[in-house]
Amino acid sequence: MVKSRAQGSQVLRNVLFFTFRHWAAHKGLAIGVAVAMMLATLTEVIVPVYAGRLVDALAQGRDAVDVAIHSFLAMVLLGLAMVVLRHLAWWGVVPFTLSIMRKVAQGAFHRVQRFSTDWHNNSFAGSTVRKITRGMWALDMINDVLLLALLPSVVVLVGTVLLLGQRWPVMGLVMALGSIAYVAMTVLLATRIIAPASRLSNAQDTRVGGVLADALGANAVVKSFGAEAREDARLGRVVNKWSRRTERTWMFHTYSGTGQLALLWLVRSAVTGTALWLWWQGRATPGEITYVLTTYFVVHGYLRDIGQHVHHLQRSVNDMEEMVQLHSEPLGVADSPGARPLRIEAGEVRFDHVTFCYAGQHTPLYRDLNVRIAPGERIGLVGHSGSGKTTFVKLIQRLYDVTEGRILIDGQDVAHATQESLRSQIAIVQQEPILFHRSLAENISYARPDATLAEIERAARLANAHDFIVRLPRGYQTLVGERGVKLSGGERQRVALARAFLADAPILILDEATSSLDSESEALIQEAMDRLMSSRTSIVIAHRLSTVRAMDRILVFDRGRIVEEGSHEMLLRRSHGQYRRLFERQSGGIVGAPSTRDRFPHDLAAGGEAG
Repeated sequence: MVKSRAQGSQVLRNVLFFTFRHWAAHKGLAIGVAVAMMLATLTEVIVPVYAGRLVDALAQGRDAVDVAIHSFLAMVLLGLAMVVLRHLAWWGVVPFTLSIMRKVAQGAFHRVQRFSTDWHNNSFAGSTVRKITRGMWALDMINDVLLLALLPSVVVLVGTVLLLGQRWPVMGLVMALGSIAYVAMTVLLATRIIAPASRLSNAQDTRVGGVLADALGANAVVKSFGAEAREDARLGRVVNKWSRRTERTWMFHTYSGTGQLALLWLVRSAVTGTALWLWWQGRATPGEITYVLTTYFVVHGYLRDIGQHVHHLQRSVNDMEEMVQLHSEPLGVADSPGARPLRIEAGEVRFDHVTFCYAGQHTPLYRDLNVRIAPGERIGLVGHSGSGKTTFVKLIQRLYDVTEGRILIDGQDVAHATQESLRSQIAIVQQEPILFHRSLAENISYARPDATLAEIERAARLANAHDFIVRLPRGYQTLVGERGVKLSGGERQRVALARAFLADAPILILDEATSSLDSESEALIQEAMDRLMSSRTSIVIAHRLSTVRAMDRILVFDRGRIVEEGSHEMLLRRSHGQYRRLFERQSGGIVGAPSTRDRFPHDLAAGGEAG
């Protein structure tokens, strides 16, 4: 419990610091809103003074008509000032809050996009979206609570206590003690009881979003196994846990509200009793008693609302907690200070004494790895799953930083280059291409957003994609669905190849794209891939060894080491070599078989590589 309270206090400090840091970027507007609200609230503090004078004037009869009129006019003018000032405050808080919400959402998205591959692999996309949107709207609530609710409440309480204390010290003391007790109880209930419960219910709320996104994103798999009821049950378990936690939080709110109402009743009774005692002692006129009671009713309204404002503040803090954590999360792979754009001309790639170890693992995958890929050379990477093929190309893209050594492209250390310049000059075609739910033209031009339609069509022709695209009802403007689900696997691959053609990058990485396609699509894609590799430094991750027959050199990986290298024919001549064993396994023991694509359509090691 002590740890939870300390954590809650730290979260409150972090969120408020985050909020005020964004306020500082709009300092003038924040001060203007605050001043307008303070002045508007002061008018409400002063109005009861004139209300008391008006009652006394009425009690004196026509002899005090001037006082009555002046008091009435003062109340009218103060009311008008309050309306104008509050309007100005609300008028200012709209652009103030929207600007901060926009920057916070964009900032969170900016960071999330640049988090490490491991971070994204371990996070639900739906949960991350929920964290950002919930935190963005929580910031709107915090601004309203702090500037438009709690600030006026503080002004009313302080101003009232000072005015009453100046006239009757005992009344000022009663009002001060009652207000302090109420505020203290409200804050303690919100931070020590409600906040921990809210934190748990928010975490489960995030979990609900993640489960929904996970199941909906994989709906095709759910349908293929007839598993709708199973997913319903899975969501039901998560929602039930969310319901229990949320019910607990809401009941705490209920009990807290009842306690606050009881304390307000005690404060009202104390103030009214003290006012009657002052009148009995002859120290207060009926008009002054009216002033005291009117003032209390104003304070009572603000005190009652303070409870809600503190609860809203605490709830907003809980809602913002996860988004603030996103802003403080380390990027994982960040541009080094003074990083410069990388310029690739020849396309030479070199691993210079590279040692690499994944986070959380003690044994390095690579140890003192040295590899040189000549400009324009076509390299095939083969080996069992987990042997280090995929990690090899990820290090070239600098999706991870090496533990020791350097990776050089045209003699330039990728660790000292900007990531954007590095990756924009490396074209990648993945085994399972991912498309945006946008038009085909937009998906192809993602490699070069300024490309003309003619350039997009040329890239599509080179990728053997133009013919199927023009047969679609809307041609290049056809929306492909989320992750490209409206297209077949072969069509998605050809769109990805068209994107690579349009990028025209000096370095090409192919995560073999033909392993799960029909023979016609495979032939078209293989033809396009051969065309794409021409005059480029090309690295092909081979899941079927027939793909790498024509490579200039083949690197055979085993547990992070390159155990063999050479051309296809050279490696087959090694009677006990690992490449020969792998090839024989795929070709059914017939070395030199012309093609194994139709007979053995699967990866040589039962799938893609995790390492």
